[in-house]
Amino acid sequence: MFHYTVETNKKMEEAVQSLEESLKKEQFGVLWQFDIKAKLQEKGLDFNQPYLVLEVCNPKEAERVLSQNQMVGYFLPCKIVVYEDGGKVKIGLPKPTALIEMVNDESLKEFAADIENRLISCIDQSI
Repeated sequence: MFHYTVETNKKMEEAVQSLEESLKKEQFGVLWQFDIKAKLQEKGLDFNQPYLVLEVCNPKEAERVLSQNQMVGYFLPCKIVVYEDGGKVKIGLPKPTALIEMVNDESLKEFAADIENRLISCIDQSI
């Protein structure tokens, strides 16, 4: 599967706050929080599903991987989504190991696995 997704019993705001705290411990910062529901409604569209995209980055790791292969920048910053689905709040991300396959650089697989494991740990800690 290209993604990792979990359900939480927390409300959206609680899940995001908890996620931000666990990301900070791993030295990932939230660069931007994109509220898709609000943006679509602002454009006059009838989209009522709460859906947030968090763009997260660890600057040292970003510098390290971009120094090795600039194509990885196509996937940066990492995205974590928090949304409601059928009355449940879900948290997920596209797996860095799945994305890194697209650049065809064997030397980056271990790096992608490390980032993936750290981000999944942050998600798991936040549920």
